[in-house]
Amino acid sequence: MSKLIALVDGSVYSRSVCDHAAWIARRTGSSIEVLHVLGRREIASAPTDLSGSIALGARSALLAELSALDEQRAKLAQKRGRAILEDAKAVIEASGIAGVATKLRIGDIVETVVETEAEADMVVIGKRGEGADFAKLHLGSNLERIARSSRKPIFVASRAFKPIESFLIAFDGGASSLKAVDHVARSRLFEGLSCRLLMVEQDTPEAQKRLQDAVSILQAGGYPVKADIVAGQADTVIARTIEDEGINLLVMGAYGHSRIRSFVIGSTTTEMIRSCKVPVMLFR
Repeated sequence: MSKLIALVDGSVYSRSVCDHAAWIARRTGSSIEVLHVLGRREIASAPTDLSGSIALGARSALLAELSALDEQRAKLAQKRGRAILEDAKAVIEASGIAGVATKLRIGDIVETVVETEAEADMVVIGKRGEGADFAKLHLGSNLERIARSSRKPIFVASRAFKPIESFLIAFDGGASSLKAVDHVARSRLFEGLSCRLLMVEQDTPEAQKRLQDAVSILQAGGYPVKADIVAGQADTVIARTIEDEGINLLVMGAYGHSRIRSFVIGSTTTEMIRSCKVPVMLFR
């Protein structure tokens, strides 16, 4: 891994994003670029109704004043953005990571991430954004959009960093979960961590074969693996296993079904990100 992108927005999750990014960088030797994206609405004024009986001179003066306020607001938003980036950089460098780069961009966050990730190997983002810090069941409004659009692994930081000593791969035999297994087997990030492989479906010969194939890949990468198949509702079984076994990190494929199907029946990916208290690493 050569580079990872850490998305910060000034929320309480930003500190966790920085701590997790530093942990990843220490284990992989990657560099870090901290990214803060200003939405266009953050630097634009609210629509103003200038209709009615306002004299032409008064209206012109008002427009000039509003224009000056727009400019001031944009400057303040950018100043705040730079302050957020400098704080994040200081946190990461205090963890022993040198040469942290920062980038302030204006535009749509998803478009910006898709463009920026072309030069990176991973994106680190907080589970919830600035507007959702106290809404425990509300997923960050941009997280799902980014996870569905990104082609790079997404590391979703939990509210606070805790030492990571074990991880669980939620495996369903699909392309994205196979990608997760292959990445784990090859990556320095997971070296020395306890590996757990869990498949949630009926225990059939076909399921056993898919599970054993995944175990073989992980064992070839040097991981002793505890693996089994458990019947039940995927999100419930996975969450219970993480809690009961003290797992520190969940690794899983992301959004294996179509967006329309997810709207109709829900998404295991979204539910796991929402309900799990540990960080989640997603693969498309």
